[in-house]
Amino acid sequence: VAGVMQHIEEAGIHSGDSACSLPPYSLSAPIIAELERQARELALALKVVGLMNVQFAIKDGKVYILEVNPRASRTVPFVAKVIGLPIASIAAQVMAGKPLASFNLKTPKFDHIAVKEAVFPFARFLGVDPILGPEMRSTGEVMGIDRDFAMAFGKSQLGAGQKLPEGGTVFVSVKESDKDRIVAPVKTLADLGFRIIATRGTKRHLEANGVPCETINKVLEGRPHVVDAIKNGEVNLVFNTTEGAKALADSKDIRRSALLHHVPYYTTLAGAVAVTRAIKALKTDALQVAPLQGFAYR
Repeated sequence: VAGVMQHIEEAGIHSGDSACSLPPYSLSAPIIAELERQARELALALKVVGLMNVQFAIKDGKVYILEVNPRASRTVPFVAKVIGLPIASIAAQVMAGKPLASFNLKTPKFDHIAVKEAVFPFARFLGVDPILGPEMRSTGEVMGIDRDFAMAFGKSQLGAGQKLPEGGTVFVSVKESDKDRIVAPVKTLADLGFRIIATRGTKRHLEANGVPCETINKVLEGRPHVVDAIKNGEVNLVFNTTEGAKALADSKDIRRSALLHHVPYYTTLAGAVAVTRAIKALKTDALQVAPLQGFAYR
């Protein structure tokens, strides 16, 4: 197994549109070992020679197989750069008949972590809703690499054109199932000096959990509302998760305004958590640049 990558976004977001990290940033060692075991068993059972891509989902410690593709994928060059092995070349030679054992391959070891982030063309298309889903919408990708996940994720966002704020105002409006888990990242941002504004339901939950914030209207609640604040340059970061067709339609203007006014926005809880870690790292540590060849492989 060349590498186990962990998507940042939850299952249901197309893998081509999801950020991902190699090695995994939060999976336990037993889960990673089980993923590697299942991938190997699948390759042997399917008699795949060359490259194979498997997508798994994990819920409550149980592993589910989403799909298996006996082919190369867009992640191959990303994996090759991270682990320091020319896996496309090796796979091509194996497919041409050269024994895999002749390459003397070992489990790759390295002391860095890399994050792949998707790049989207939303700004080029008038009226398009920049929401992620099962259909792939990205047109490119970038990579951030560092010694820890938070900084690597931050670099990937910078590479994708998102200038992360180190201060200012965060707008938060999340669906009911995300309210408990959004508290921790928003509290972290508040502790870092950010001002928090939220819609009424989210505000009540945040304040009940000790996070001070201010109320702002949804678009349907009348002006001044959150879109006005974004257009006026009063919002520096957006966390907005929704469920249901009506909520999705009602929040489209928020996402579109954030896009057009170059405000970083995150439409999944996992993305909000990851970018909070990145902002904290960027505020407390110096951003360093190194060539890919400057990272060690063993």
